[in-house]
Amino acid sequence: MKITPLILLLLLILSFFSCQKVKTIDGLWVVKSVVVGDEIMTPNARWMRFNSDFTQQSGNGWLQHSVGTWNFNKNSMELSIKNTNGLIDKNEPFKISFEDKKMIWKRMEEGESIKVILERSSELPQTYGDNLFGLWEPVRAVGSDNYFEESDKMEMGNYIFFRWDKRFVIKSEKRRVNGVYNVHGHKPELELIPYDNNINRNFWKIEFEENQITLKLLNSDKIITRKFKRIHQFPK
Repeated sequence: MKITPLILLLLLILSFFSCQKVKTIDGLWVVKSVVVGDEIMTPNARWMRFNSDFTQQSGNGWLQHSVGTWNFNKNSMELSIKNTNGLIDKNEPFKISFEDKKMIWKRMEEGESIKVILERSSELPQTYGDNLFGLWEPVRAVGSDNYFEESDKMEMGNYIFFRWDKRFVIKSEKRRVNGVYNVHGHKPELELIPYDNNINRNFWKIEFEENQITLKLLNSDKIITRKFKRIHQFPK
């Protein structure tokens, strides 16, 4: 049969769409959106890495917390994921589709529709907690709290240090405070839990700027904010 230019073009088009239908999922993917029913429940900096040997790892930000295996049926476009250090997934496999650089997962869980949108990435995303790590020097204070007085002299040896092991140290003219901290998994909120029983735990909203953070005290009748800049050595 003579292959005309039109037939050749049609063959190329069919070949293109055939290749597009079944894509590889190997590599690192970052979760951009999770919708459960009508509610958006996107976790902060969630990622998954699918290896060519059918092992997988997942985590949030710089923390990897799950490992296991995966299986992708290219005929039915179904993805099954097993975490060997987690709970058994009794739900049906995810139905997979691709759109540009996005991978879309859909299935039903406990009677509700689940839709997850992921995008390829070359590096791990950062959580709010990852961005908080390090040493910060106060540059502005509004209102008084358990840690810093509004009258404190800024940039005079005071600091707050967020350690990788979820402990914090605060030094101010008022006192030195040690404790542990938690960062919300879905929104930029910080919980400070002092070891001193005479100081109550409290919650702060975090606003991030380049090398600066602003903490705003939540659940308070007064406006109390603290602004810090990142530093790289302890002040004297």
